[in-house]
Amino acid sequence: MTALPTLKQLRYLVALAEHRHFGRAAEACFVTQSTLSAGLQELETQLETPLVDRGKRSVIFTPVGESVLIRARRVLREAEELVEEAAATRQPLCGRLRLGVIPTVGPFLLPRVLTAIRDAYPALKLYLREERTERLIEQLNDGSLDVLLLALPYDSGDSETLILADDPFYVAMPPGHKLARQNEIAVESLRGEPLLLLDDGHCLREHALAACKLESARGEDSFRATSLHTLVQMVDNGLGITLLPKLALDGRLLDGTRLVARPLADKNSQRQIGLVWRRGTARREEFLLLGNFLKKQMAGL
Repeated sequence: MTALPTLKQLRYLVALAEHRHFGRAAEACFVTQSTLSAGLQELETQLETPLVDRGKRSVIFTPVGESVLIRARRVLREAEELVEEAAATRQPLCGRLRLGVIPTVGPFLLPRVLTAIRDAYPALKLYLREERTERLIEQLNDGSLDVLLLALPYDSGDSETLILADDPFYVAMPPGHKLARQNEIAVESLRGEPLLLLDDGHCLREHALAACKLESARGEDSFRATSLHTLVQMVDNGLGITLLPKLALDGRLLDGTRLVARPLADKNSQRQIGLVWRRGTARREEFLLLGNFLKKQMAGL
């Protein structure tokens, strides 16, 4: 009978890949460095090939090691899902749930729904990670995260999505701006205005440009913001106007500023908030349950 790698050995390998240091990987696995090193050597002996080049200054995976690492993550993810699926049959939404969320959604939505989630599912241990969309999808695919709370549309690969709510865009500007006198802002009125948006890499930038049917925004070469709070301060200092999602406005983003916000006249000028998970996951029913719960909460905000 072929000797198979153990889950413990695979966990050691994944920890080493994440930390690139034997000592820190051992600490993450709650074992001594010698125990972790011995476990990896046993794995290499079983597979009859080196997986890691043990240099003095760095940890480098061999080509075979990189391939084994991909499979190790998949095996560990499926083992975790096996346990979680069994737990879900006893009680839905209990135990650990690793939720990834983008910075233009998390701070404005989660404080308003977390209490309701805790009250409805007291056995759920929710771990949050805030990153840009691209990085979150990578972590979803490698098993580091279970489910994502994203702004859509966005290409999330072979994943399933449940739309939770529409999130229309508003124009934020100083109260003395000529557009502030209007109840609704026509998209055409924004052309020629110094429109400030988030820096490249933020999906909100692309959603805002798409909402206004623009290819770029004036003013971007001189001023770039990495967060909505910075963007608002730039506008409050008279550097231009901006587009903000209603979710952020409802989350009191403009508090402490002089700015006013007006909706766009085009009702299709919006993004959508959705829950995203890996296709084929054993926890699909749980994620649907969570998504429908969030949908009801957001409808009542």
